[in-house]
Amino acid sequence: MIFGLFRKKKQNQPIVDRQYASLTSAARDPFFYIDLGVPDTVMGRFEMLSIAMILFFRRTAKSGVSGQELAQEIVDAFFQDIDHSIRELGIGDQGVPKRMKKLAGMFYGRLESYAAALDAGDREALSLALARNIRPEAADTPSMDGLAAWMIRAEELLAEVTEDEIARGAALLPPPGK
Repeated sequence: MIFGLFRKKKQNQPIVDRQYASLTSAARDPFFYIDLGVPDTVMGRFEMLSIAMILFFRRTAKSGVSGQELAQEIVDAFFQDIDHSIRELGIGDQGVPKRMKKLAGMFYGRLESYAAALDAGDREALSLALARNIRPEAADTPSMDGLAAWMIRAEELLAEVTEDEIARGAALLPPPGK
């Protein structure tokens, strides 16, 4: 009976699954890759999914305890998904923790830099941070102004999402380019 206290609660699982699927679907929108300059690569997809998670995480930071708990479960699902993807790419069991640590560091670094620009309402700083992270190797980095504008608009629209929608896993990111 006492061991039940240490088991992860599964009552939120359908909500977590629904919200995570919505966020991953939004991050996979071809518009990001075709029109906004995000490379359609493993790392490009990591970047877009990180952006979706960051936007959702920032919205739920303003929620009550249940919204924040849900956000943590969704971020946990994100990292479980990354772990699974790394293994599917053929990385051995010994290399996975090192890669996970690196990717977690990248995610939280992006959270800080994007949050600073979003909090300041600084589209140019956000665009530069996106370019630095999404195309670090490119000498002539394409402008990330369109992606920065979408992120600002997405954050504004997420602010209008009700607590009930958060609790049901029904928060949606706006489609890009519309």
